[in-house]
Amino acid sequence: MDHHIRTFWDKGNGNDLISWSGATINPDHTDYYKPMKLEYDTLGDLAAKEIFANRNFEQAYSYIQQLSRTIITPTDILPDNIKKMMLQMQEIPPWLDHNLIVAGCELSMRSGTNALISLRDYSLMGGYDYAYLNKALVYTGALKKGAAKRITDTLDFWTHVTRNNALEINHDGYQYAFRTRMIHCFSRIMIKEKHPAWDKETWGEPINFADMVATSIGFSLIFLHGLHKLGLDISQKEELGVFHLWKYIGYLLGLPTEYLPNNKKEATEMFYLWTTSQAAADEDSVMLAKALENESLASNIFQKAYQKNFLNYLHTSFVRFLVDKETCERLQISKIRMPYFFPRFRKMRNILYQKLISSSDKNYKRSVYLGNLIQVKISKEYLKAGNSTS
Repeated sequence: MDHHIRTFWDKGNGNDLISWSGATINPDHTDYYKPMKLEYDTLGDLAAKEIFANRNFEQAYSYIQQLSRTIITPTDILPDNIKKMMLQMQEIPPWLDHNLIVAGCELSMRSGTNALISLRDYSLMGGYDYAYLNKALVYTGALKKGAAKRITDTLDFWTHVTRNNALEINHDGYQYAFRTRMIHCFSRIMIKEKHPAWDKETWGEPINFADMVATSIGFSLIFLHGLHKLGLDISQKEELGVFHLWKYIGYLLGLPTEYLPNNKKEATEMFYLWTTSQAAADEDSVMLAKALENESLASNIFQKAYQKNFLNYLHTSFVRFLVDKETCERLQISKIRMPYFFPRFRKMRNILYQKLISSSDKNYKRSVYLGNLIQVKISKEYLKAGNSTS
């Protein structure tokens, strides 16, 4: 096991995750993800090849959008693999619990800007510490496209798939999952066809199942741990709801659901095994992290320099608060004065606010309503600022 992994789990955020989740770490199974790194969404790739056959990207993407809005039956005439994939996505799995999906969506919404901070400054930034996970981003041009576009696209996706009823067939979240699955497949096909330098033996297949599980854990376990670090009270039902929500999203994205965790204990144990297959942050990781750190300066959300600089300082503060010291050093996160002042103030405010308001159903629904409003507003502001070309 690499030194950086041992440090993370012995005294970094990994140690916090073990204490918080009650996980039992088993160092004897560190080859668990080795075969999974060679597995990927083969059905999705076959469907993507049919979609992109004799079409340029614009025509193919328009077809993808059309398909994502369409309900089909077994008697419909479509290319075989497109039809097979769509029927699979439309099939509601027997394990799906609508009440847990609602609980996961409502926690995502009611956490408001805390959710966006946890996603950006903990899940996304912390993920850059794993060198192999980042290679698909590098080979698809993420460094050239810039962090503002990735933030915009990720936020746009997240705010659509985590709303109530969004994942029902052909609703907005379902359509986003459909389109994302096809973009994953197209990216993988492109990397394999055009980049012979891709190191399959070391990195696995592009956008493989092991890395997709880790990404799902970033949206569930790491997201929840970030909210916990920011002082939010989370009920057991909400917590289980978030894992259930991302299990279903994973299902729609083509992941075998037996690979996905059901709770924070399982997720932490899986995350540990996955990290043991990863190398520490490399030059690409540092460039991605630096681009994300400076995203506020490059983004068009604010026009004035002092606004951009203050937002940049705030995000660096939250990175320093949420991501452990050793990881920040590997990613070369800037050192700033009083890095914990604003994060600690937010945590204290969250704790006091929760003590002051009653836990009535009316207040809960109000928090969900207001959190949804602000999240959607911020997402639309990013889109309006021209940070996305999708």
